[in-house]
Amino acid sequence: GDHFSVLTNKDNEIVLCLHAWERDGHPTMKDQSLTAGNGLLLYFRTSDWKKVKHNLEEIEWTIEEEIHLNKNSRRQELSFRDPDGYFITVTEFHIYEG
Repeated sequence: GDHFSVLTNKDNEIVLCLHAWERDGHPTMKDQSLTAGNGLLLYFRTSDWKKVKHNLEEIEWTIEEEIHLNKNSRRQELSFRDPDGYFITVTEFHIYEG
């Protein structure tokens, strides 16, 4: 898209995503004046993402966004912050479709 770029390797695995500020409502991409974790989204794909949610509940980490359908990727995902304040999204595994 106009504000999102993806670098993939020869196997079409995502290596890096670059996203413009203040687009698509990402919590850590809204306000450039914030510090810890701001401007960075950590995004992981896994075939066992429900287990990740279970593990987060076990260690009592706060889930920022419960499991929901992401309207952009059309995949189920959930998001949380690590102890340093970084915003992490875990989504059901899928092949990048460009």
